[in-house]
Amino acid sequence: MKALSLTQPWASLVASGAKKVETRSWSTSYRGRLAIHAAKGFPKWAQDFARWVFRQHHVPEHLPRGAIIALVTLVDVRRTEEIAPTLSALERIYGDYSVGRYAWVLEDVQMLPQPIPY
Repeated sequence: MKALSLTQPWASLVASGAKKVETRSWSTSYRGRLAIHAAKGFPKWAQDFARWVFRQHHVPEHLPRGAIIALVTLVDVRRTEEIAPTLSALERIYGDYSVGRYAWVLEDVQMLPQPIPY
């Protein structure tokens, strides 16, 4: 199975269903199931953003790292400039919608009952 590694809190935002679009600098022709991997690293800028996210009540305060935490289906990849106007303000805050990037549309989120170390 293919996996997508995300820094926390973005991995947990996807796993909880709060983040439905992941932005990347590259596209892919792949469509199908992906494992969402919470990266082991947790840089200060991500920790600062996580504190803001905690106040929004979208993710738990304990963020698993170095583990597979969810399964999703990648259903579409679109240019960020095409999709950004159709998204909520909160969804846009969770990604980098700069011109020239790609929006990976995720559906069928299944949070795992226990993280799988990886």
